[in-house]
Amino acid sequence: MAEHFDIIVIGGGPAGLTAAIYARRAGKSVLVLEKEGFGGQIAASPKVENYPGFAAISGAELAEKLYDQASDLGARIELEEVLSVQGGPVKTVTTDYGAYTCTALILATGMKHRKLGLEGEDTLSGVSFCAVCDGAFNQGKDVAVCGGGSTALQDALFLSELCRHVTVIHRREEFRGDALLLEQLKRRENVSFRLSTVVTGLESSGGALTGLRLRNTVSGEESLLAADALFEAVGQQPEQALSASVAEVDEAGFIPAGEDCVTSVPGVFAAGDCRAKAVRQLTTACADGAVAAIAACRYCGG
Repeated sequence: MAEHFDIIVIGGGPAGLTAAIYARRAGKSVLVLEKEGFGGQIAASPKVENYPGFAAISGAELAEKLYDQASDLGARIELEEVLSVQGGPVKTVTTDYGAYTCTALILATGMKHRKLGLEGEDTLSGVSFCAVCDGAFNQGKDVAVCGGGSTALQDALFLSELCRHVTVIHRREEFRGDALLLEQLKRRENVSFRLSTVVTGLESSGGALTGLRLRNTVSGEESLLAADALFEAVGQQPEQALSASVAEVDEAGFIPAGEDCVTSVPGVFAAGDCRAKAVRQLTTACADGAVAAIAACRYCGG
């Protein structure tokens, strides 16, 4: 017989771990299921400076603190991929290791990296989505960062301390990322910018990236940029496949749930970046986790 929990949380990012903390403090049995790594996207951030209570902290350290707090409170946390969910008064969650049942389900599935859609993007050595993970492999080399948000700027700052040169490629003329990060980046002597520019192709040799084909969106001019690595930071998209099998999703793949985190399916709640909302920040993910957990506890009868 499948092991039963009051609440199962799918997703081990800030929203999911916060939900586990609140649910355990309310005395509910909780299982957190995460398929990749605990902490979500924030775990790859070299420095977090907008989380209350910490002037600066690495994403990995913050993720570890969230994990430890949830675990110490008694939440069971497993590294398993959810394959399917069967609804009803008692919900069955099947993973690659087995099956569990629960009364309430919290979807905190977060986001995944959006890709450029280039040939060789998934197979070439040198194409990365995580500067913290792969930056050290490119020490003393020439690299490029593609993107215009805060993640791209933060990645470029981090890489500028390791690499010989960093080229920031952005399809627009203006950046949408944090102005403070941009000012810091502009002061780095080994950083240059290619604005109003898109990457149209990847050059390679022996399975490794050697350069980028670029096109200026204003002049139409095409060029080739030599690069040992490309770090993509062009946004994120929801983990749609699982969410759509459990609850209603909108055209973009987000779960329509209000500030109460209640979905259209009884006993199913949405928290964090997978929820349809205007602001997606670390603090709002944690807020969602708290709200969803309280709603789930209420649904369970407490």
